[in-house]
Amino acid sequence: PIQEIRDGIVILKDNSMRAIVLASSLNFALKSADEQNSIIFQFQNFLNSLDFSVQIFIQSKKLDIRPYIALLEERYKEQLTELMKIQTREYIEFIKTFVENSSIMTKSFFIVIPYTPPLISSNSNPLGNLINKKEEVKVTPNEQFNEYRSQLEQRVGVVEQGLVRCGVRVAELGTEEVVELYYKIFNPGETEKPIQIT
Repeated sequence: PIQEIRDGIVILKDNSMRAIVLASSLNFALKSADEQNSIIFQFQNFLNSLDFSVQIFIQSKKLDIRPYIALLEERYKEQLTELMKIQTREYIEFIKTFVENSSIMTKSFFIVIPYTPPLISSNSNPLGNLINKKEEVKVTPNEQFNEYRSQLEQRVGVVEQGLVRCGVRVAELGTEEVVELYYKIFNPGETEKPIQIT
């Protein structure tokens, strides 16, 4: 459904736009009862303040420790003393065994914010042309994109402010991060491929 990704914004084939915000998690169980109630109240206020829909997307995937193991293998080769080599090797084996015996997952939280441009633009209104016979102002695709992007950015600002009030850290994804996110969603087997160690 994706037409293009431009300036961190996903443009779908129906010309609607999506911005994606990465959100941190909260360890709700470690909060006191008053803090929990405050967070719930702030989140309720945030949801009630929205006049547009949002999608909360949670991505769970098995933790890939291969890059970390590769780094440890390099450090193992750099060790000068035999004792440090033994300890590094034992640590590598411990990490491998621990991860094999436990299902360690990473979770990422995303908020997808939509914006659908109006179907009738102001310069194509036939009634307006009858009433005032002014010259039509042609809008270039770039100007139109910037106008729609500013509307979407206002929505992103509302979402970011609401989540920050709840104690959640947020960051809007740029073009590269959005491309990587969609690539991993549409190609889940890519993480199974071996990592090249140079």
